[in-house]
Parts: sequence; C-alpha cells; structure tokens
Amino acid sequence: MYALSETESVTEKTDDAKNLVTETSSEAASEVASEASSEVASKASSEVASETKNESVTEAKKVDEKWGIAHIYSSYNNTIIHITDLTGAETVSISSGGHHVNADRYESSPFAAMKAANAVVDAAKTKGFTSLHIKVRAVGGVGSRVPGPGAQSAIRALARGGFHIGRIDDVTPIPHDTTRRKGGKRGRRV
Repeated sequence: MYALSETESVTEKTDDAKNLVTETSSEAASEVASEASSEVASKASSEVASETKNESVTEAKKVDEKWGIAHIYSSYNNTIIHITDLTGAETVSISSGGHHVNADRYESSPFAAMKAANAVVDAAKTKGFTSLHIKVRAVGGVGSRVPGPGAQSAIRALARGGFHIGRIDDVTPIPHDTTRRKGGKRGRRV
C-alpha cells in the first residue's frame, strides 16, 4: 500500500477543499477554504514548534553532561577508586576498600570495593558529574597482570550509581623488558 508523505497529504486536503468550493455555494465555499488553509497553517506551525523544541532538548542534554575518569586500582591486597576530571589533574573523590572494612583480609573483597564505589559515587554526583570513562589497573610490572577481585564489582557499582559509562580501558603497566623479580637467583625458598 502506498503511504503519502506529509506534503502530499496536505496538498490532497487543499485539493479536496477546492473541489468542495466549486460544488457548494459561494458562502459555504469560503468557509471550507478558510478552514482548510487554517488547518494547513496550524499543522505547519506545530511541526516547526516541535522541531525547535526537540533541538533545544538535545542541546540541553549535551550541555548538561559532565565527564570524569574513574581510575580503579585493584590488587589482591586492596581496591582503590579515584575519580578525576578529564585531564586527570583534579581529584573529584577517592576511596579504598580499607576505609570500609575492619579486617585487613577483606580490603580487596568485592563488598569493600562496592562500598568504596558507592562513597565515590555520592561525592562525584554532588559535584555534578554525570558520565565516566573507566580505567582499570592491576599491579603490573613484575606483579600480577590480572585485576583483583574487587574490580568488577566496583565497575558495577559505578554503573548502578546512575553514571553513563563511556570507555572501559585496561591500563595495567606491562613492561617490554622487565626489572628483576624479587626472590634471588635460586627463587624463594620456603
């Protein structure tokens, strides 16, 4: 079935109005023509108004978005979450798993990472941040290149906090030619 575009439907309505004009008396014809022209004018003005409203809404959304960077350092001993502005020069908020649990062995747990992320989310929201890029870092170097257990739960907590998530990057330092690992020539003797 053939669908009419908006301009074709408007011209057909005006053609119908013209046909009615020729068939009816001159008084009725003038009423019908004025109604058809006012109908076309009101539709055109409403379309223009809706387009300008939509443009202003999208521009407002672009202006209101404020980006930051969430640096997540996750090892097997602790999880540190640090939010900065896009340059990385200004700290917005920082928290670690050790601030939220009592025992040392729980510092790297997913629960502690989630609590630290929630604390950071509250502080960043009060400063107007709405979107985050995430950089995840493990120990790297001669240490582990795999992030600890708190990294994934920290990312989830940031997403649940209402932030738009941009890029998620792994920024673990990986040496091309490494320094000497601890343990001596014969390795760690237990």
